[in-house]
Amino acid sequence: MNTATLKRPPIRILDLAGSPEQIGAAHGAAHAEEIRFYMNARVDLVASGAWSGGALSRSELLEIAESMLPAHEAFDADLYIELCAMAEAAGVSPAEAVIVGGFTDFVDTVRAVVGGPTPATLIEDDCTAAIIPDHRASGTGYFGQTWDMHDAATAHVVLARIQPDDAPEALVFTTTGCLGQIGMNSEGVCVGINNLTAVDGTRGVAWTSVVRGMLKTSSADEALQVVMDADLAGAHNFLIFDADGVGHNVEAMPSVRTTTTLEAEPLVHTNHTIHPETTAVQADRDPALTENSETRLETARAFLAEGEVDEGRLFELTREPTSICQIATEPFHIESSGGAIMRPATGDFWACWGPPSVNEYSHITFASSEAS
Repeated sequence: MNTATLKRPPIRILDLAGSPEQIGAAHGAAHAEEIRFYMNARVDLVASGAWSGGALSRSELLEIAESMLPAHEAFDADLYIELCAMAEAAGVSPAEAVIVGGFTDFVDTVRAVVGGPTPATLIEDDCTAAIIPDHRASGTGYFGQTWDMHDAATAHVVLARIQPDDAPEALVFTTTGCLGQIGMNSEGVCVGINNLTAVDGTRGVAWTSVVRGMLKTSSADEALQVVMDADLAGAHNFLIFDADGVGHNVEAMPSVRTTTTLEAEPLVHTNHTIHPETTAVQADRDPALTENSETRLETARAFLAEGEVDEGRLFELTREPTSICQIATEPFHIESSGGAIMRPATGDFWACWGPPSVNEYSHITFASSEAS
């Protein structure tokens, strides 16, 4: 493959500040055309049944998405206002914003509504993530991960630098039209994710709102409580780490959640459940994707088994060529669309747009640091 085609410029920065309405409106206005394009592509993908288990009309899909809006408002009224303001400025409906921003949870919901078998064409297989304890990183630990998705998503990656009026500042790796996917706030709380697939989807709140809700907290324990209390629409694994070295890994399905707390060894997770309770409601997966996820987990654990870890070593982990840094191939077209490395005790954040093996990381600072 000609890797030159995978080269991207430094990650785009989207500065957002003010009230929830101002933040959402600025996001939607800045990327309106791109959000509409991305939304329509995702609606078409779900409507085809390729990811959702049964073909549906656009109106049927939007009815399902609209039925999820009350759960978003109940979860966090300010984030719901931001979502609606973003949608209005971009020229999409709030229901369409749920689909473009919370796509992988939305398809869990749709599969539950349709009630059919999990389609063989389902390609949710995203991300390799790790929390590094303080004692393995010169006293101040790290969180790092790739963000992997269908390669059509890579073009829409952006780094939102957010200064809310009534919440901590945050650096958020995301895609246009999405409230947040991976991030660190100025209180030293980091949140990362791996996608999981579930058979128990609900008309609940999408994971992207949950990530932003967790980034309003001031500790890993508070962030953990946010995800434990959320009325989740679909399945995700959440990794949480804070400036005090406290870390948690949560396999979060709509009907059950299991938690592992960081101890002496790095916490590593990919895209299959580990615990029997969550495995019981995990959707069937293509055997090749299960093998891929298991291989990435083993590779990352081995890579981090010994020695000191710094950002350079985590850059190398995300660039590991045999399994972790994924380059799109038939039939799944999964790609490492970017990567994020965070060190909450120092406030350092590095982000990469596109496969890390052929792209560079940028060091990103909080907006208030830039201003000073």
